[in-house]
Amino acid sequence: MKRRIFATVVFTCLCGKTALTQNPQSIPESSPATPVQGGSPKLAQSKEGGGFLGKDIPSFDPGSEVMAWDGKIWNVQDQRVFRARFEKYLNSEEETGEDAKKYRDRMKTMLDLLSPAKASKENFRKAWAILPQASEYEPDAGLCNSLDDAIYGVLMAQREVTKIDDQNRTLAQRKDTLEWNSRFAADSGLLGPAPKNPAAAEQWNKEQALKRDMKMQPLLTELGEVNASIAGNRVKKEALRLQAKIEFQVLIAQLFLQRRFEHVLLANRFYRTLFGDGDSQLRVADDYAANQSDKNKESFGDISKLPKTIGQLDALANEAIRDVREGVEAFSFLLEKNELKSASERLSEAFVVGEYLPEIRLLPRTKKRQVIEFTQKSNQLLSSLEVKDYERAAALVRELESISRDFDSAKPMAAIETARTVSALHLAKARAAASSGDRTTLENELRSATEIWPRNPALAEVSGAIFSQTDVQQQALNDFDRLYAQKNFRQIYEDKVRFIAATALDRVKQEKLKQVLDQVQLAEAALLRAAELAKRGDSAGAWESVERGFSDYPDDPKLNQARAEFTTKAAEFVRSIRTAQEMERKQQWGSSLAWYLQAQEDYASSEIAQEGILRLSSKIMEP
Repeated sequence: MKRRIFATVVFTCLCGKTALTQNPQSIPESSPATPVQGGSPKLAQSKEGGGFLGKDIPSFDPGSEVMAWDGKIWNVQDQRVFRARFEKYLNSEEETGEDAKKYRDRMKTMLDLLSPAKASKENFRKAWAILPQASEYEPDAGLCNSLDDAIYGVLMAQREVTKIDDQNRTLAQRKDTLEWNSRFAADSGLLGPAPKNPAAAEQWNKEQALKRDMKMQPLLTELGEVNASIAGNRVKKEALRLQAKIEFQVLIAQLFLQRRFEHVLLANRFYRTLFGDGDSQLRVADDYAANQSDKNKESFGDISKLPKTIGQLDALANEAIRDVREGVEAFSFLLEKNELKSASERLSEAFVVGEYLPEIRLLPRTKKRQVIEFTQKSNQLLSSLEVKDYERAAALVRELESISRDFDSAKPMAAIETARTVSALHLAKARAAASSGDRTTLENELRSATEIWPRNPALAEVSGAIFSQTDVQQQALNDFDRLYAQKNFRQIYEDKVRFIAATALDRVKQEKLKQVLDQVQLAEAALLRAAELAKRGDSAGAWESVERGFSDYPDDPKLNQARAEFTTKAAEFVRSIRTAQEMERKQQWGSSLAWYLQAQEDYASSEIAQEGILRLSSKIMEP
């Protein structure tokens, strides 16, 4: 459980999509939290007390695979962004090439050179010289270059501090000279006898005091300027040191939030070498929290709850690496035992924590493909159950049972058999109603049977037998032809029971009806997704769902109505998308790309914006 809790802490960093160098106002909202019925008591955390990384301690419930943090609940694996990244990883080739090997060797060499037992200026210079070479490896994403720049910035700051120290030594010497000259000027004014006449003596004293003041005034003025310069240089020196530390700490914290744990360890060792004063306090959280808005504190928790020392980040990074290594070992063992369900879960947990660690990147694609096959079939099973295609669902259950020993078929088979039984019951009642001439009951029972199992093979057979009368069937066929010619597919869908029965013996019309029902069902699915997203307050996501359905079926009145409704609720996002599409039609690639980027900023999860960015990037990069 300790390992699971740690994994969810790191996953929280990923989902937050926050970088400490960003303006807090620009941080996008994360996926809406969804309530979980019958959740574990462990998920009910208090919102009042302050805690590590938020208002409460992140917790993971392995029974329901949900994570609770800051009063919100997420299903860890039911996230579109996570599924996309995980599937991309499962299809990628293992990083076993010569460049990857050199990169890992360079990382190990730098960590070894900077280890406490070998710490020296010479080893520091050697490790620093390796950073540009390591950054040449593409998956490094230039992070070693960023670390190189940060080190250079610290050294420049230290050089400036040295210059300030030299200036202060020169100023201190000048200060001593001015103080001696001031004392000499004060004493020299007392030389010479005063007149004996009281009046003359008084005048003489005034003249001597004036001469002394005139001699000392330039010296005292310059002495004050020198003292002010020394004090200002001291403040500037401390500010430079503190700024250099904070900038380096920002980079370390950023690497941690990006789950680049090897870079965290490397940056931490460079930090301790550069700043050998023993001060490991992490000041970046306090600096960031001072500028964090109340809205973002409510959304992401108080950033000031980050670890308080560099050592804590180092320890968490080491724990993450160990956790990933253990998860990969468990995955390999479960894969050998043909327990794909547990293996896929262990691999996804390890991937969430350490996506960029060698243990994850070195997994052979052949092993990962076994997981993706299981994952895809599992997702297909869920989709089949959602659209009530129970024949397909039953076939998928059999396939999953054959490829995975630990697949639990009890729940899906219970849903499938229940639907079959209830649908058969309604068909039996429909036969009885047809025999008795009760047309109202007949239509109601057929409608109920169709809603429960739309693709029931027995439905067409029973419907064909019931509507054997030529006049009734012919009227239904005429209505179908008329509505089909008018492209009034929604009306056909609403009266699908009658048309299914009427077209039972006409293969051509039956195929047309099937196409119509499939098309309207896609529109219904789009409306269903849009309604669900709208309930969560995600108007942009709801509009995008309706827009995709509208592109396939632009004549559907319900889609048009929903499209108009969500267009007003997500006006800025819709305007960005439509402007980008208009610019793209005019072949103004740059302007179109800018509007797509604006749309992605308005709604980070937009698939339309992402596809447009990828499409236009390819066009722009074409020679």
